[in-house]
Amino acid sequence: MKKIVLALLFSGALVFGAGIKWEKDYNSAVAKAKVQNKPIMFIVSNHNCHFCVQFEGTTLKNPQVVEKLNKDFVSAVAYIDENPLFPRQLFVPGTPGTWFLKPNGEPMFEPIMGAVESSDFIKALDIVKQEYAKSAVKK
Repeated sequence: MKKIVLALLFSGALVFGAGIKWEKDYNSAVAKAKVQNKPIMFIVSNHNCHFCVQFEGTTLKNPQVVEKLNKDFVSAVAYIDENPLFPRQLFVPGTPGTWFLKPNGEPMFEPIMGAVESSDFIKALDIVKQEYAKSAVKK
C-alpha cells in the first residue's frame, strides 16, 4: 500500500510540478530566443485581473499548452502592476494580452486579448509555429 501511495505522489508531482519555463524578463527572453532560434510568447498581465488569473490558472496550466510552449517557444510574462520594463509598443490597454514575437522582439501578429480557452490557444500556438518556420525558410 505504501508503494502505491508513494507512486501516486511521485507521478502527481511530475504532472503538477512541470510548468512553463519562464524567462525572468523581456530582455532575457529576446536573448534566449536569438540563441535558440525560437519565437517568443510574451504575456502582458496583471495580478489583480480576474481574466489574467483565470488564463494562468487554466490555459497556461494545460499540459499540452505547457509542452508546446516549452518545446517550441521562449516564454516571458510582464505584470503591469509590478511596473515591469518592456518595450512600449507591446503595451496593451487591457490584460491579459499575449504577443508572439520574432527573436528580435518584432511582433509577428497583433496580440491575442483575454483569457483564451486551451483548445483555441493550442491552435494559435500551432499557427505561430508554422508561420515562424515559413519565415525562417525564406531567410
